[in-house]
Amino acid sequence: MNHFADRLLQAIEHKGSPICVGLDPVLERLPESLRGGVSPGRAEDAAHAIEAFCNEVLRLVAPFAPCVKIQSACFERYLWPGLRTYQRLIAEARALDMLVIADVKRGDIGASTEHYAAGCLAEPPYTDLGPLAGPDAVTVNPYMGADALEPFIRIATEQGKGVFALVRTSNTGGERIQSVKTAAGPAVADRVAELVAEMGDEPGLRGERGYSLLGAVVGATAPADAARMRRLMPRQVFLVPGFGAQGGGAEDVQACFNADGKGAIITASRSVLYAYQQQDTADWRSAIRRAAEQMAGEIRKVVG
Repeated sequence: MNHFADRLLQAIEHKGSPICVGLDPVLERLPESLRGGVSPGRAEDAAHAIEAFCNEVLRLVAPFAPCVKIQSACFERYLWPGLRTYQRLIAEARALDMLVIADVKRGDIGASTEHYAAGCLAEPPYTDLGPLAGPDAVTVNPYMGADALEPFIRIATEQGKGVFALVRTSNTGGERIQSVKTAAGPAVADRVAELVAEMGDEPGLRGERGYSLLGAVVGATAPADAARMRRLMPRQVFLVPGFGAQGGGAEDVQACFNADGKGAIITASRSVLYAYQQQDTADWRSAIRRAAEQMAGEIRKVVG
Protein backbone atom coordinates (compact mmCIF):
# COMPACT_ATOMS: atom_id res chain seq x y z
CA MET A 1 0.00 0.00 0.00
CA ASN A 2 1.86 3.06 -1.27
CA HIS A 3 -0.82 5.77 -1.25
CA PHE A 4 -0.45 8.15 1.68
CA ALA A 5 -4.15 8.61 2.43
CA ASP A 6 -4.72 4.86 2.38
CA ARG A 7 -1.78 4.29 4.73
CA LEU A 8 -2.97 7.03 7.07
CA LEU A 9 -6.50 5.64 7.27
CA GLN A 10 -5.12 2.17 7.90
CA ALA A 11 -2.87 3.51 10.66
CA ILE A 12 -5.80 5.30 12.29
CA GLU A 13 -7.83 2.09 12.28
CA HIS A 14 -4.89 0.12 13.68
CA LYS A 15 -4.36 2.52 16.60
CA GLY A 16 -8.10 3.04 17.10
CA SER A 17 -7.99 6.84 17.27
CA PRO A 18 -7.56 9.64 14.71
CA ILE A 19 -5.09 11.74 16.67
CA CYS A 20 -1.71 13.25 15.92
CA VAL A 21 0.69 14.55 18.56
CA GLY A 22 2.70 17.60 17.57
CA LEU A 23 6.36 17.82 18.51
CA ASP A 24 6.84 21.57 19.11
CA PRO A 25 9.58 21.43 21.76
CA VAL A 26 10.55 24.60 23.62
CA LEU A 27 13.80 24.26 25.54
CA GLU A 28 12.67 26.42 28.45
CA ARG A 29 9.60 24.22 29.01
CA LEU A 30 11.43 20.89 29.15
CA PRO A 31 11.63 19.06 32.47
CA GLU A 32 14.46 20.36 34.63
CA SER A 33 16.11 16.93 34.59
CA LEU A 34 16.66 17.31 30.84
CA ARG A 35 17.49 20.99 30.46
CA GLY A 36 19.59 21.34 33.59
CA GLY A 37 22.77 20.39 31.77
CA VAL A 38 22.32 22.78 28.84
CA SER A 39 25.07 25.41 28.76
CA PRO A 40 24.11 28.88 27.46
CA GLY A 41 25.07 29.40 23.85
CA ARG A 42 25.59 25.72 23.06
CA ALA A 43 23.30 24.50 20.27
CA GLU A 44 24.60 20.93 20.70
CA ASP A 45 23.43 20.88 24.33
CA ALA A 46 20.01 22.26 23.44
CA ALA A 47 19.53 19.80 20.59
CA HIS A 48 20.59 16.88 22.79
CA ALA A 49 18.07 17.81 25.52
CA ILE A 50 15.28 18.29 22.99
CA GLU A 51 16.07 14.96 21.34
CA ALA A 52 15.96 13.13 24.67
CA PHE A 53 12.59 14.69 25.49
CA CYS A 54 11.04 14.07 22.07
CA ASN A 55 12.21 10.46 21.98
CA GLU A 56 10.45 9.87 25.30
CA VAL A 57 7.31 11.61 24.02
CA LEU A 58 7.23 9.43 20.93
CA ARG A 59 7.49 6.24 22.98
CA LEU A 60 4.77 7.44 25.38
CA VAL A 61 2.21 8.45 22.75
CA ALA A 62 2.89 5.77 20.12
CA PRO A 63 0.21 3.38 21.49
CA PHE A 64 -2.48 6.01 20.89
CA ALA A 65 -1.29 8.19 18.00
CA PRO A 66 -0.99 6.86 14.45
CA CYS A 67 1.11 9.85 13.42
CA VAL A 68 3.27 12.64 14.73
CA LYS A 69 3.60 16.20 13.40
CA ILE A 70 7.13 17.57 13.79
CA GLN A 71 7.41 21.36 13.71
CA SER A 72 10.64 21.93 11.80
CA ALA A 73 11.12 25.50 13.07
CA CYS A 74 11.69 24.22 16.60
CA PHE A 75 14.74 22.36 15.31
CA GLU A 76 15.96 24.73 12.59
CA ARG A 77 16.65 27.43 15.16
CA TYR A 78 19.49 25.26 16.52
CA LEU A 79 21.10 25.03 13.06
CA TRP A 80 22.78 21.77 12.06
CA PRO A 81 22.56 20.14 15.53
CA GLY A 82 18.83 20.83 15.45
CA LEU A 83 18.40 19.52 11.92
CA ARG A 84 20.31 16.37 12.84
CA THR A 85 17.90 15.85 15.74
CA TYR A 86 14.95 16.45 13.42
CA GLN A 87 16.19 13.71 11.07
CA ARG A 88 16.76 11.29 13.93
CA LEU A 89 13.23 11.86 15.23
CA ILE A 90 11.77 10.98 11.84
CA ALA A 91 13.62 7.66 12.01
CA GLU A 92 12.55 7.06 15.63
CA ALA A 93 8.88 7.73 14.84
CA ARG A 94 9.04 5.37 11.89
CA ALA A 95 10.55 2.68 14.12
CA LEU A 96 7.58 3.12 16.47
CA ASP A 97 5.12 2.56 13.62
CA MET A 98 4.05 6.20 13.38
CA LEU A 99 3.60 8.22 10.21
CA VAL A 100 5.48 11.52 10.17
CA ILE A 101 4.04 14.85 9.04
CA ALA A 102 6.71 17.53 8.71
CA ASP A 103 5.14 20.85 9.64
CA VAL A 104 7.22 23.06 7.36
CA LYS A 105 4.54 25.36 5.87
CA ARG A 106 6.60 26.18 2.80
CA GLY A 107 4.88 28.44 0.27
CA ASP A 108 6.94 29.74 -2.64
CA ILE A 109 6.92 29.34 -6.42
CA GLY A 110 9.26 28.50 -9.28
CA ALA A 111 12.74 27.14 -8.59
CA SER A 112 12.44 27.94 -4.88
CA THR A 113 9.49 25.64 -4.32
CA GLU A 114 11.19 22.90 -6.35
CA HIS A 115 14.07 23.06 -3.87
CA TYR A 116 11.70 23.12 -0.90
CA ALA A 117 9.84 20.07 -2.18
CA ALA A 118 13.09 18.16 -2.74
CA GLY A 119 14.52 19.14 0.64
CA CYS A 120 11.42 18.86 2.82
CA LEU A 121 9.45 15.95 1.35
CA ALA A 122 11.49 13.74 -0.98
CA GLU A 123 13.49 10.78 0.27
CA PRO A 124 17.11 11.95 0.66
CA PRO A 125 19.16 10.62 -2.28
CA TYR A 126 22.50 11.03 -0.50
CA THR A 127 24.75 8.15 0.50
CA ASP A 128 27.43 10.02 2.46
CA LEU A 129 25.28 11.00 5.46
CA GLY A 130 24.25 7.61 6.75
CA PRO A 131 20.70 6.25 6.70
CA LEU A 132 18.20 9.08 6.32
CA ALA A 133 14.47 9.19 5.70
CA GLY A 134 12.11 11.89 4.58
CA PRO A 135 8.71 12.46 6.25
CA ASP A 136 5.50 10.84 5.04
CA ALA A 137 3.85 14.21 4.42
CA VAL A 138 4.38 17.96 4.73
CA THR A 139 2.32 21.08 5.31
CA VAL A 140 2.38 23.67 2.52
CA ASN A 141 1.01 27.20 2.21
CA PRO A 142 -1.02 27.45 -1.05
CA TYR A 143 -1.86 31.15 -0.83
CA MET A 144 0.46 31.89 -3.78
CA GLY A 145 -1.68 29.58 -5.91
CA ALA A 146 -1.30 26.22 -7.62
CA ASP A 147 2.39 26.93 -8.35
CA ALA A 148 3.16 26.55 -4.65
CA LEU A 149 1.65 23.05 -4.58
CA GLU A 150 2.62 21.41 -7.85
CA PRO A 151 6.23 20.32 -7.06
CA PHE A 152 5.12 18.85 -3.72
CA ILE A 153 2.24 16.98 -5.36
CA ARG A 154 4.56 15.58 -8.01
CA ILE A 155 6.99 14.18 -5.44
CA ALA A 156 4.14 12.90 -3.29
CA THR A 157 2.69 11.05 -6.28
CA GLU A 158 6.04 9.52 -7.22
CA GLN A 159 7.03 8.49 -3.69
CA GLY A 160 3.73 7.59 -2.01
CA LYS A 161 3.66 10.67 0.21
CA GLY A 162 1.14 13.31 1.23
CA VAL A 163 0.67 17.08 1.25
CA PHE A 164 -1.52 19.14 3.59
CA ALA A 165 -2.39 22.58 2.22
CA LEU A 166 -3.27 25.35 4.67
CA VAL A 167 -6.86 26.33 3.97
CA ARG A 168 -8.66 27.55 7.10
CA THR A 169 -6.26 27.93 9.99
CA SER A 170 -6.96 28.10 13.72
CA ASN A 171 -5.06 31.33 14.51
CA THR A 172 -7.16 34.43 15.16
CA GLY A 173 -5.00 36.59 12.89
CA GLY A 174 -5.91 34.45 9.89
CA GLU A 175 -9.52 35.63 10.17
CA ARG A 176 -8.68 39.02 8.64
CA ILE A 177 -7.55 37.43 5.40
CA GLN A 178 -9.21 34.03 5.11
CA SER A 179 -12.75 35.28 5.83
CA VAL A 180 -12.66 38.24 3.44
CA LYS A 181 -15.30 37.94 0.74
CA THR A 182 -14.05 37.88 -2.85
CA ALA A 183 -15.70 39.79 -5.69
CA ALA A 184 -17.38 36.55 -6.79
CA GLY A 185 -18.90 36.06 -3.33
CA PRO A 186 -17.11 33.20 -1.51
CA ALA A 187 -14.52 33.93 1.17
CA VAL A 188 -10.82 33.69 0.36
CA ALA A 189 -10.51 30.43 2.32
CA ASP A 190 -13.41 28.98 0.32
CA ARG A 191 -11.65 29.75 -2.95
CA VAL A 192 -8.49 28.09 -1.64
CA ALA A 193 -10.60 25.08 -0.62
CA GLU A 194 -12.01 24.89 -4.14
CA LEU A 195 -8.47 24.98 -5.57
CA VAL A 196 -7.31 22.19 -3.24
CA ALA A 197 -10.35 20.05 -4.04
CA GLU A 198 -9.81 20.54 -7.78
CA MET A 199 -6.08 19.81 -7.69
CA GLY A 200 -6.55 16.87 -5.34
CA ASP A 201 -8.99 15.24 -7.73
CA GLU A 202 -6.54 15.07 -10.62
CA PRO A 203 -5.89 11.60 -12.10
CA GLY A 204 -3.74 9.34 -9.94
CA LEU A 205 -4.07 11.36 -6.74
CA ARG A 206 -6.93 9.48 -5.09
CA GLY A 207 -6.29 6.25 -3.24
CA GLU A 208 -8.34 3.09 -2.97
CA ARG A 209 -10.26 4.52 -0.01
CA GLY A 210 -11.38 7.53 -2.05
CA TYR A 211 -9.23 10.19 -0.39
CA SER A 212 -6.63 12.32 -2.15
CA LEU A 213 -2.95 12.50 -1.24
CA LEU A 214 -3.54 16.28 -1.18
CA GLY A 215 -5.16 17.02 2.18
CA ALA A 216 -6.09 20.25 3.93
CA VAL A 217 -5.27 21.99 7.20
CA VAL A 218 -8.56 23.11 8.75
CA GLY A 219 -8.66 24.54 12.27
CA ALA A 220 -10.79 23.20 15.10
CA THR A 221 -11.73 26.59 16.53
CA ALA A 222 -14.49 27.50 14.04
CA PRO A 223 -16.87 24.51 13.68
CA ALA A 224 -19.22 26.27 11.24
CA ASP A 225 -16.33 27.04 8.90
CA ALA A 226 -15.05 23.46 9.28
CA ALA A 227 -18.45 22.10 8.23
CA ARG A 228 -18.39 24.29 5.13
CA MET A 229 -14.83 23.22 4.34
CA ARG A 230 -15.93 19.58 4.63
CA ARG A 231 -18.62 20.15 2.01
CA LEU A 232 -16.16 21.91 -0.30
CA MET A 233 -13.44 19.26 0.12
CA PRO A 234 -15.13 15.85 0.54
CA ARG A 235 -12.08 13.87 -0.63
CA GLN A 236 -9.45 15.69 1.41
CA VAL A 237 -8.08 14.30 4.65
CA PHE A 238 -8.20 17.17 7.16
CA LEU A 239 -5.27 17.83 9.46
CA VAL A 240 -6.97 19.67 12.31
CA PRO A 241 -4.95 21.93 14.66
CA GLY A 242 -6.49 23.95 17.48
CA PHE A 243 -7.48 21.12 19.82
CA GLY A 244 -6.51 21.57 23.45
CA ALA A 245 -4.31 24.59 24.19
CA GLN A 246 -5.85 26.68 21.39
CA GLY A 247 -9.36 26.15 22.74
CA GLY A 248 -10.84 23.53 20.44
CA GLY A 249 -12.70 20.64 22.06
CA ALA A 250 -13.92 17.25 20.90
CA GLU A 251 -17.33 18.57 19.87
CA ASP A 252 -15.68 21.34 17.82
CA VAL A 253 -13.76 18.90 15.62
CA GLN A 254 -16.71 16.65 14.80
CA ALA A 255 -17.58 18.72 11.72
CA CYS A 256 -14.17 17.97 10.22
CA PHE A 257 -15.07 14.31 9.73
CA ASN A 258 -17.24 12.81 7.03
CA ALA A 259 -20.48 11.08 7.98
CA ASP A 260 -18.68 7.74 8.39
CA GLY A 261 -16.32 9.18 11.02
CA LYS A 262 -13.33 9.22 8.69
CA GLY A 263 -11.40 11.85 6.79
CA ALA A 264 -9.69 13.83 9.56
CA ILE A 265 -6.83 13.59 12.00
CA ILE A 266 -6.83 15.83 15.08
CA THR A 267 -3.55 17.26 16.28
CA ALA A 268 -2.49 18.66 19.65
CA SER A 269 0.92 19.78 20.83
CA ARG A 270 1.18 21.85 24.02
CA SER A 271 -1.73 20.19 25.83
CA VAL A 272 0.10 16.86 25.52
CA LEU A 273 3.78 17.84 25.63
CA TYR A 274 3.45 20.02 28.71
CA ALA A 275 0.64 18.18 30.49
CA TYR A 276 2.93 17.76 33.50
CA GLN A 277 3.06 21.55 33.95
CA GLN A 278 -0.72 21.87 33.83
CA GLN A 279 -1.06 19.07 36.37
CA ASP A 280 1.78 20.44 38.50
CA THR A 281 3.56 17.11 38.76
CA ALA A 282 7.19 16.07 38.47
CA ASP A 283 6.11 12.79 36.88
CA TRP A 284 6.15 14.22 33.37
CA ARG A 285 6.18 10.89 31.58
CA SER A 286 2.95 9.65 33.15
CA ALA A 287 1.30 13.05 32.59
CA ILE A 288 2.13 13.02 28.87
CA ARG A 289 0.91 9.46 28.42
CA ARG A 290 -2.35 10.22 30.25
CA ALA A 291 -2.91 13.36 28.15
CA ALA A 292 -2.48 11.44 24.90
CA GLU A 293 -4.73 8.61 26.08
CA GLN A 294 -7.39 11.07 27.24
CA MET A 295 -7.28 12.96 23.95
CA ALA A 296 -7.69 9.73 21.99
CA GLY A 297 -10.68 8.77 24.13
CA GLU A 298 -12.36 12.16 23.73
CA ILE A 299 -12.05 12.14 19.95
CA ARG A 300 -13.13 8.52 19.74
CA LYS A 301 -16.38 9.35 21.55
CA VAL A 302 -17.49 11.96 19.00
CA VAL A 303 -16.53 10.06 15.83
CA GLY A 304 -17.41 6.52 16.85
